[in-house]
Formats: sequence, C-alpha cells, structure tokens
Amino acid sequence: MKATVIGAGLAGCEAANILASYGIQVDLYEQKPENYSAAHKYPGFAELVCSNSLKASRLESASGMLKEEMRLLHSLIVPCAEQTAVAAGGALAVDRERFSNLVTQKIRENPLIHIIEKQVTSLDFDGPVVVATGPLTSDNLAQVILSFTGSEHLSFYDAAAPIVTAESVDRSIAFAASRYGRGDDDYLNCPMNKEEYEAFLEALVQAESVPLKSFEQEHFKVYEGCMPIEVMAKRGSDTIRFGPLKPVGLIDPRTGHRPWAVVQLRKENAEGSLYNIVGFQTNLKWGEQKRVFSMIPSLQNAEFVRYGVMHRNTFLDSPRCLNRHFQMKKNPSIWFAGQLTGVEGYVESAASGLITGHNLARTMLNLPLIELPRETMLGALSDHISDDTKSDFQPMGSNMGILPPLPQRIKDKKERYRLTAERGIDALQKALKAINFQ
Repeated sequence: MKATVIGAGLAGCEAANILASYGIQVDLYEQKPENYSAAHKYPGFAELVCSNSLKASRLESASGMLKEEMRLLHSLIVPCAEQTAVAAGGALAVDRERFSNLVTQKIRENPLIHIIEKQVTSLDFDGPVVVATGPLTSDNLAQVILSFTGSEHLSFYDAAAPIVTAESVDRSIAFAASRYGRGDDDYLNCPMNKEEYEAFLEALVQAESVPLKSFEQEHFKVYEGCMPIEVMAKRGSDTIRFGPLKPVGLIDPRTGHRPWAVVQLRKENAEGSLYNIVGFQTNLKWGEQKRVFSMIPSLQNAEFVRYGVMHRNTFLDSPRCLNRHFQMKKNPSIWFAGQLTGVEGYVESAASGLITGHNLARTMLNLPLIELPRETMLGALSDHISDDTKSDFQPMGSNMGILPPLPQRIKDKKERYRLTAERGIDALQKALKAINFQ
C-alpha cells in the first residue's frame, strides 16, 4: 500500500510522516536540490522562507491552541520546532537552518519514506496523491493542477524581512526587553522619538521598490499576513506605529518613558549573532533598504546579511475544489495540503498536512476519519477552506474570530480565549477517543 506526497515543506513532511506511521509506504517528491525557487536557498526540507517565528506558544492564543491540537495528532513539526527554538518571548521562533536539518533527518531516517529528488510535472500516479507544493508551485505543475481543479489559480506576493548582524546594532540606543515583560529580554528594541519616526516614514513611503512586470502588476495582491512595510506605511501616517512599530508595553531605559515608535529585532539563530527586523517584509530595492532602514536609531551602522525580497504565492479556490478533509471533490484520489489550500501561516500549513495525512491513511485503511470538531482551530480552518458559500475566497490564518463563541459572555479577553482554547482541546480529545485514536 503506497501513497505519493509532492513537496517536502512543512505540510508535505507532516503528511509523509503521518502516512508512514500507519505503515503506508510513501514516495516523497522534492524538487530540491535539482531545482530551487526564487525564495529557497537551503537543500533541506521544511525550509522557512519568511519569518523564523511559528507565533505564540500560549494556549490562550490562536497559534498556541493550534499547536496543542497538533501535539494531540502526533505532529512532527511542533516538537522539531521546540528542539531548535531560539529565545523570542512568548513566541516559538526557531533557528531555521537547524530546524530544517532536524526535520530532514527525521524524514530521511524513516524506512517507509522513499525520497525522490525530482520536479513533478504530472499528477498521474498509481494510488492517492497529496499535493503540498506550497506558495511557490512551479508553473508547469500549476497548469496541471488547474486541469484537475478547473478553478482560477490566484497569485500574489509574500515579502521577507531583512537580517542584520547583532554586533552591528548600536546597543547604546537599542534595549533588550519583551513587550509587557512577557518572557525574557528576547527582543532588541530600537526606539524612535516623533521627529525620527516622521523622517523615517517620509523616506520609507518615497523609497523605490523593485518594479513588477506587466503580468505581475495585473495579478498583484498584497498578502495581509506578510504585507510589505512600505505598502503598510502608505495607508496612513500612524499605520505602522499602530502595527509593527507599536511602542505599547515597552519603556526606553534612557528616558523612562514609552517611545513614540519602536522597531523590534528578533533572534534569527540560536547563537544570537543575527537578528531579523520584525514586520519589515519589503519589496524595496536593496540600496533603498540600506538607506532607509539605516535611519532607524541603533541601525545606522547595521550590517545587512540579507535584504528583504518578495516572492510569488499561489493558492486554490479551495471551496470550489476541496472538502473539509482537504480532498478533491471531483477526484477523491487527489488531496491537497499547505498554503496551496488557502491556510495562511507556517503552523497552519503544517497542521493541514498533518490532518490530510491522517485522513488519507485512514481512508486507505478503511478506518473512520478524524472529524475535527468545529470548536477546534484546525476544524475551523478546515471549514474555512471548504465553505462554498464564500464567493471571494481568501486565505485565512488561525485566529479566535473563526471559532464559535462561548455560550456565556466573558468580558476579560484573556480568560475568554483560555476557555475557548480549553473547550476546543477537550472537543478534540473526545472526538479522538470516540474513534479509538492512539
């Protein structure tokens, strides 16, 4: 009994690992190192190309709730992330190279997973297929997918933030702290006064971006979860000050007061030798990035080891194509997972691969499917990608707003979210127990 998984990203690795856990042989196709997309540079699996953060770990957060559900479903990605974590306050951030290496090692050591390093241009396989080729699906395979789905293949662009060396950050200005004192002093904070902020904002909105080709301009859509900082800045003079540059929960030790704005730097690796500029995904030309971002106090002499880039992202019109199990409606032997389905974010992509692997395996073995309760975060995401009442489908990440409200009204948001998460975890545990899930 064999299944095929295309793509060894977060979703594909979760799917392959779970299929193998049921005793099913897996052919896992990965185009690297034969072919690299514009955004990938490491040969390993589960490469993170945008942020290195898998978001919050607290149960009362949407991402923390989703991670706990994944643990109950025997995730590969979550424990690998925890083993390669770098300090990031209340978030689960990883050393991306070590994380990729660990996931790659786990997959390669699995005797039931046969890795084929080859670009796939057809879905003509014996047995079921999981397509987990991600937001950078090749043009050839995209056309093949379209021939099966019959739906419009939408495209837009994600943006990745720059990375600077820790030693080039001016520590006489930058201070270490986590917002509201949560966690250790895991972030470096670059404070700005009003005059510095206004000068930076003016330079940012006037800076020159990488020109888009005509077909890119026609199809360009900003991805809200990874919006370029310069696009956000053009929405209003205070937009970024209430967004990635928000100063709340931070006190500048030089003044004893809250700054007008704050740029945060987060560790990029375990050694703390590199930092990424949080929320600064960008499409500015590299020279412009150096000029404008060096206006940030404490980054005036920053050494940029990687400038921000933008890259393509594609996703299906999933409600017209998939059921809530991520299985094609018209061709049940083809399953999808990851951002290609319209789930948004690293953890969400991995989670979709996890549940897809489970339910494909259970279908092959004639076992009852895992019916995710609506109260679970993954169940709510599954409903989102399969809700055919949506005429204009857009990607969605985990958030408390997609879950059904609690029966009782609770004003305290933290308590409300905690109870919502506990309800979802309890519902999943009961659903798994009902089918004798081990």
